[in-house]
Amino acid sequence: MTKILEINNLNKTYDKFQLKDVSFNLEEGAIMGLVGRNGAGKTTVIKSIMDLIKIDSGEIKVFGGPLNKEAKENIGIVFDDGFFSEQYNAKQIGNILKNIYKNWDSGKYLGYLNKMGLPDDKLIKDFSRGMQMKLSFAIAISHNPRLLILDEPTSGLDPVFRNEILEMFLDFIQDERNSILISSHITTDLEKIADYITFIDDGEIIFSKEKDDFIYSYGICKCSLKDLYEIDRKYVVKYLKNSNYIDVIIENIEEFRREYPNLVTEKMNIDDYMVIFTNGESI
Repeated sequence: MTKILEINNLNKTYDKFQLKDVSFNLEEGAIMGLVGRNGAGKTTVIKSIMDLIKIDSGEIKVFGGPLNKEAKENIGIVFDDGFFSEQYNAKQIGNILKNIYKNWDSGKYLGYLNKMGLPDDKLIKDFSRGMQMKLSFAIAISHNPRLLILDEPTSGLDPVFRNEILEMFLDFIQDERNSILISSHITTDLEKIADYITFIDDGEIIFSKEKDDFIYSYGICKCSLKDLYEIDRKYVVKYLKNSNYIDVIIENIEEFRREYPNLVTEKMNIDDYMVIFTNGESI
């Protein structure tokens, strides 16, 4: 399949943080979840893609080339902290943006405002956080982009509207030329809709793989310290000590279960992996 986003060996150094050889690809027609704890580098990666910060080295391709004016026309962006003046209302913002984006669809924009229950005459400064996130999404999708890049898009939304937003994402990629990159702490949302999961920790990509591959490749083993040291190290990613037992991230879980049938194992979700990996130890 065609790659809509390619990141190769991206490096960016700050005083107390560094992106280290970040590499991953996003294909057309796919949704990728970018996960990691606060400060792991998710927003820095997104700002690098959008050329909002100057990278030290590496290569970023969007639609097969550099991020030029034409490429920006085809990207819808939603940042966690918004980007529009609070002194405007939604209608005024639409009037401004129709003169910026050549593919701006005023009918679609007003339709989303109505669907989301957003008043077009209320100043943005009087919007709640959830309302601002809804407006950001309406703006991002109303100029008919091919790539949506979303930083915490469901943050601050109630569960009902979060589900509606997720349905909109799935509708968006019904056009197989479209793709979505979502950075989110709400990993249950990603487990519902993502095709790929990319996990970043301390500025490094730990893995980037298909969600189903993640689900079926990894599991948790709950065991004693004695059991842990009897497990072949090839299966152990990291372990975390608890008061009464040890949680172990196991790779190649089905093979592990055949080799160690007497040890207790469970399915693993994204949150489990992140908690054990970031707080745990290597054997």
